[in-house]
Amino acid sequence: MSTDQAAQISPTGVTVDVGDATTRYLLYGLLPSWFVPGVADWVMHRRTRIEDTAGTKESLIHSLMMAEVGIPIALTLRYEVNPLLLSVQLGGAAVHEATALWDVRTAVGSEREVKPVEQHIHSFLESLPFGALAALMCLHADQVTSLLRGGRGDPDAWRLVPRRRPLSPGYLAGIAAAIGTCVLLPYGEELLRCVRAGRKKDKRNRKGHRASCVSRFWSRPRASSRSS
Repeated sequence: MSTDQAAQISPTGVTVDVGDATTRYLLYGLLPSWFVPGVADWVMHRRTRIEDTAGTKESLIHSLMMAEVGIPIALTLRYEVNPLLLSVQLGGAAVHEATALWDVRTAVGSEREVKPVEQHIHSFLESLPFGALAALMCLHADQVTSLLRGGRGDPDAWRLVPRRRPLSPGYLAGIAAAIGTCVLLPYGEELLRCVRAGRKKDKRNRKGHRASCVSRFWSRPRASSRSS
């Protein structure tokens, strides 16, 4: 986009660097706001007592989904966008969507009620990766073209290249703190709660099974003794 075109788009007549504005939106708008529905989803799991219903299986699925999104984000914050990184991002988004379907199927198949509010929260968690990826691909249209060509003619197409302009240590530390506070801590607590509840349930089941075996043993008819 030329400077004249940018000035025409701006209502104040001030030139706008669309690329810079989009980058700022991704770094300081979309990425930080991602933590809000993540925490809200954890609250819904807690309110519907996931540890007593879907249990450890669904909690592990949540951990898998966070890894599917978290790894591409971490790589994007540290390395240049190129065909390799775009492939990781596209693959992560596709696998995340498939895992999200598995997650909902697991929850619905258990005794846990997935309320409309939680379903609406899921819509944010599912759409944000695609929104972020679409914006990133617009910023790096040349790399999208390179990806479609298989990276031919680009020696750095299929290797991780450190950012030419690294993000500030303060920003990275802030994102790391947010991940620890809004992702690792609550969902780690959820998984621990599910594991503990599962162990208690298994213990009760074993005790009930032993009591049932003893009861059946003593209730069996005894063979009459032979008369001498």
